[in-house]
Amino acid sequence: MPVGSAGDKAIDVVCGMSVDPASTAHHANHGGAEYHFCSAGCRTKFLADPGRYLHPEQAEPAPPPPPGTRYFCPMDQQIEQDGPGTCPICGMALEPMLPSPEDGESPELADFRRRFWWTLPLSLATMALAMAGHEFALVPAATQPWIELALSTPVVLWAGWPFLERWLQSIHNRSPNMWTLIGTGVLAAFGYSVVATVAPGVFPASFRDHGVVGVYFEAAAMIVSLTLLGQLLELKARSQTSAALKALLGLAPKTARRLREDGGEEDVELAGIHVGDRLRVRPGEKVPVDGVVVDGRSNVDESMLTGEPVPVEKSTGDRVIGATLNGTGALVMQAEKTGGDGVLSQIVQLVAQAQRSRAPMQRMADRVAYWFVLGVLAIAVATFLGWGLLGPEPAWTHAILAAVSVLIIACPCALGLATPMSIMVATGRAAQAGVLFRDAEAVETLRRVDTLVVDKTGTLTEGRPAFREVLAADPWNPDEVLRLAASLDVGSEHPLAAAIVAEARRRDMALSPAQDFESMTGAGVRGRIDGKALVLGNDALMREHGIDPSVLAPRADELRTQGATAMYLGVAGGFAGLVAVADPLKAGTAGAIRQLHASGLRIVMASGDATATAQAVARELGIDEVHGSVRPADKLALVQRLQAEGRRVAMAGDGINDAPALAAADVGIAMGTGTDVAMSSAQVTLVKGDLGGIARARAISNAAVRNMRQNLGFAFAYNALGIPIAAGVLYPFTGLLLSPMLAAAAMSLSSVSVVANALRLRLAAAAR
Repeated sequence: MPVGSAGDKAIDVVCGMSVDPASTAHHANHGGAEYHFCSAGCRTKFLADPGRYLHPEQAEPAPPPPPGTRYFCPMDQQIEQDGPGTCPICGMALEPMLPSPEDGESPELADFRRRFWWTLPLSLATMALAMAGHEFALVPAATQPWIELALSTPVVLWAGWPFLERWLQSIHNRSPNMWTLIGTGVLAAFGYSVVATVAPGVFPASFRDHGVVGVYFEAAAMIVSLTLLGQLLELKARSQTSAALKALLGLAPKTARRLREDGGEEDVELAGIHVGDRLRVRPGEKVPVDGVVVDGRSNVDESMLTGEPVPVEKSTGDRVIGATLNGTGALVMQAEKTGGDGVLSQIVQLVAQAQRSRAPMQRMADRVAYWFVLGVLAIAVATFLGWGLLGPEPAWTHAILAAVSVLIIACPCALGLATPMSIMVATGRAAQAGVLFRDAEAVETLRRVDTLVVDKTGTLTEGRPAFREVLAADPWNPDEVLRLAASLDVGSEHPLAAAIVAEARRRDMALSPAQDFESMTGAGVRGRIDGKALVLGNDALMREHGIDPSVLAPRADELRTQGATAMYLGVAGGFAGLVAVADPLKAGTAGAIRQLHASGLRIVMASGDATATAQAVARELGIDEVHGSVRPADKLALVQRLQAEGRRVAMAGDGINDAPALAAADVGIAMGTGTDVAMSSAQVTLVKGDLGGIARARAISNAAVRNMRQNLGFAFAYNALGIPIAAGVLYPFTGLLLSPMLAAAAMSLSSVSVVANALRLRLAAAAR
């Protein structure tokens, strides 16, 4: 349904808010069609005319998935098929095993959100009327059940329809699960209430209140709304999982410049690149595919693989990796690996495989629910037959009421709230402490971790070079050595140069302009300052200019063993001194490592940096085990080896190169100061990038699991006591028969106890 407007504005057909196509802040390209967002956040589809829009639900269907796309069930991961659908075991919507960067929001998430918000007012109105209708005489007593029926019917039969379908599917497939509980509870409360409204005469007078039979439409409606809310939270968390893969897939450039045999050049889509093609990589461009350099020299930023901030020199014969960033030089390369054979594609596959390998915590609930559902249904049937065949008159009326009471009192409100309420309170308290949990599994698992694997750069260290020290050779002084080095480095884009310039400016030094500046890849820089020839770089550069740095060589070697980079400065053919730059430890890292050791964790470092540098940092911090010069697959293999040894492993990192290991670990912990891919792959994010947050998160994890166990205990104890009473076991001794109205009250009381205990967790966690 198009929406028109004057000028370049449009009105959103759903919410009535304005849409501005001129604004690009919320503009995305999806499947070849442009989308914008209205000021309320609703996505709308551009239709060529700036004043015409469609909502995605009202526009043509989303483009179909690429041929051969495999879908799987996140809950029952043995279920795989070509194309979308629902799981025959649990009823959950299937998800693509490898999402596309162009994929939009999950259709199931959008559908459940619409059902939830459209019917939540109806559920609340039904609840309010049920609680206050009689006391305040809001409506006539005989009319109230009909109003509640009208309010709750759309909630149960429209908003709850997906759950009822899954309930029916669970019965058809003989696979009882939580949907069986929810569907049975909703239908029992709603069906009983409909009969009580339409044919109240079938019930004895003892079941009348204010002249009418008690109804429980509010219970059926609120179960649907609460279940929808839980599903929205779960689907949102699952969408963040695929966000990591989409971000990884989006790293690769879209096109490459191919050199033709006739000497010309052409831009081609990445899918059109073949092994053996010669490609030009211009300064500032991403390397399109894996290959080898055949001409040119440059520095290439490989931090997406190694996590290290210092670019790597590349020249003829060196290998380059797709999606890494070329520096200031130009390269000609020959493609060696394309498509799914490249390193980036392998990382994507590793992340996808690791994410699918985690068993959701819901598996345990489903296993319990299988027997719980069978037991409740068996008790309800036995209650119905027992009262009908052996009970006092009217026997079959009592049989129906007792059986319905069993089903209502067994409705899984308390059981369904037991874990989510604890998780909600715990994650909220953790967020205040700077720790973000992505899902309930992470809260439960973190407390059992006994081994922590940490990346170095960006996790233990700041992740960017910083000035370390300056030394001068006679007759120079350190300040002049730093000033000259910084003056020369002003013209360099290298991260090491930026650290030197930043230190000189911090000291308010007056820098001189450099003439004839030249950067020599992998060696250093040279130029003229105040008429003097200067060179700044490594040993080879000094020897090339006849400069002997031996007087400070021992200190330079010592600095290198400590993980620093030492650069010599030569002035007018003589040796002036050295400047050292290093990636400093984060403030609080040493204290955090001591705290984690004290809690019983074994600390293992896995760094893409040189082994000597990694060992130097490990010695300073007292880390138990060190692995240097590791690539993404090596980190993943390390995590898997430790898991094979029976250890519960947490992985803490901040870079794209850490993503596979973060996804494979029992708990992945990302630094909030790191990449979006790392945070999407991890289950826990430390907002401030402070390792001390892990200790706080473990304390909250312990408290939350204790609270969950208490809540589950309340829920099962309530059912253990309530179901027999609802079935009528006390009737022969006391004459007491629990009516469905009291069963619903007991059900509500159990939910209140669970919520109150979960809120107590907030105070317990705060005390820690």
